[in-house]
Amino acid sequence: MSGDHLARRDTPVAAPMRVILVAAAFLVFLAGLQLTVFATRTDEWFSWTIDVPMTAVFLGAAYWSSAVLEVAGARSAGWGRARLTVWAVLVFTVLTLVVTLVHLDKFHLGAEQPTSARLVAWGWLAIYAGVPVAMVVALVLQERSRGRATPDVVRRPLPAGLRILLAVLAVVLIGAGAALLVSPTWAAGAWSWPLTPLTARAVGAWLVGLGWAAAHAFVLDDAHRVRPLGLTGTAFVLLQSVALLRHGDALDWSGWRAAAYVVGLAWIGVVATWILLLRAAGAGVPGSSR
Repeated sequence: MSGDHLARRDTPVAAPMRVILVAAAFLVFLAGLQLTVFATRTDEWFSWTIDVPMTAVFLGAAYWSSAVLEVAGARSAGWGRARLTVWAVLVFTVLTLVVTLVHLDKFHLGAEQPTSARLVAWGWLAIYAGVPVAMVVALVLQERSRGRATPDVVRRPLPAGLRILLAVLAVVLIGAGAALLVSPTWAAGAWSWPLTPLTARAVGAWLVGLGWAAAHAFVLDDAHRVRPLGLTGTAFVLLQSVALLRHGDALDWSGWRAAAYVVGLAWIGVVATWILLLRAAGAGVPGSSR
């Protein structure tokens, strides 16, 4: 077998890690449901009030697409494939916890808020304070795991063109996300629709998380192990397209910002589709696993 297609052993995903990923998938599904169904009623049904519905459905679509990522990680036969999911989720949850603490005064935590909104806000705070800690503990247990090795998996390096697309995507997403996190008022001026400092940072956390996953996929350079990114990227683009159909009037379609946003979605779609097509093409390779 050539050096580009080396078979290697992998360790299974530890049970605590699978539990964390499944629980996280359920929680982000609920968050996505709140933001998608009650996009215009976030003052009653979300952790903080979002005045622009397009922001709510953007975040809702991001949460739902991340549920796909976490389910894919939980179902992975080996840790080599689940690792991309775990680190992307950990990066996002830590950043979102920081954003929450910085803007805590904007959250529906006070007695004057509707009961529904208070419950969601306190639940949000508990989740983002607890999930990063739980994931770090699960990572320690994963590293100590001595479970039976999974069957041989054939490493299939990514095409050079796909790696270039991943690298550029990672740089753009992490750069844009970091700008929104560090200087939200300034960076929001280049965003496709109006953002407040809190929503700018919330969007920034998602961009950095997705960019981190793209960078991780570039480093892994393995068609089998990057498949979770293909799945979540496809879901992200489809769901964001629906969001645009619902509330796309928030964008100024005569300017470059809206065009840049659509190009960004298309870029993610191309990368995700390419990854999935690689898996389909290699489905019959001996030694590959689900």
